[in-house]
Amino acid sequence: VQLQASGGGMVQAGGSLRLSCAPSRRVSGINYMAWYRQAPGKQRDLVAAMFPSGETRYPDSVKGRFTISRNIAKNTVYLQMDSLKPEDTGNYYCNWKSDQINYWGQGTQVTVSS
Repeated sequence: VQLQASGGGMVQAGGSLRLSCAPSRRVSGINYMAWYRQAPGKQRDLVAAMFPSGETRYPDSVKGRFTISRNIAKNTVYLQMDSLKPEDTGNYYCNWKSDQINYWGQGTQVTVSS
């Protein structure tokens, strides 16, 4: 199973993008869905997480600007990013976990110009 992330691109500061993440086939038992960001030369950091209850978590750096959501019927997780800043630039990875397996997407590049 592979996670396929899409929706990245280039945008000016203040703009918006929506990322999508879907598996190559339906998976079950997922108890964690998240998006991470990795800027050049930096570690991969969490930017949004969602749990089966619907609970979400965000770091302060994106709180109020990013929203993680899911469409259960489409088996897809989204990351809506608003009020983008140049420091949001990076490769965005989706991550899904079950008790047995840790799935990672291939990453989608987001570039925010000032």
